[in-house]
Amino acid sequence: MLLTAKNGHNVVSALHARNNFGKLLRRVSEERKSLVIEKRGNPQAVLLSIRDYVRLAAPEPEILRLIGNESVRRGTDRLTSRQIDREIAAARRATTR
Repeated sequence: MLLTAKNGHNVVSALHARNNFGKLLRRVSEERKSLVIEKRGNPQAVLLSIRDYVRLAAPEPEILRLIGNESVRRGTDRLTSRQIDREIAAARRATTR
């Protein structure tokens, strides 16, 4: 693969990106590394995984990160949707009494 490292970034030419797009997509998806695409030596675009794009476009609010960490700590991150529904129903019944 015609991949060079410049300033800590993986860089490919636009021609190489066009001819090997499927391989590059697989690489950014599996290795979670972004690629800079150059045309005539000038950076033109960045190819990154959808996960990294979403993280950049809409960062997770701090409170959601804290809730997620607490869920993992308590083991509630492994509950099924059905179990969650039962817990919600039980909590609602308890508050209406």
